[in-house]
Amino acid sequence: MADQLLDVKQVAARLGTGVRFPRRLIEERRIAFVKVGRNVRISERVLNEYIAANTVQPVTVRPGVLRRVA
Repeated sequence: MADQLLDVKQVAARLGTGVRFPRRLIEERRIAFVKVGRNVRISERVLNEYIAANTVQPVTVRPGVLRRVA
């Protein structure tokens, strides 16, 4: 099954941002994209990889391990 190509509006909706953010990612070459004529598309797989690569895992702190400030 082939990956679906998403337009900038669809990518913005999936990320929960405005269209400026995905456009900036494309302009700064921080995400892989496909040009179809004048249109820019981002593969679903690439978007999922971008999200996974930028996901920050929570820090687990055990009680009593926190440092005290003077």
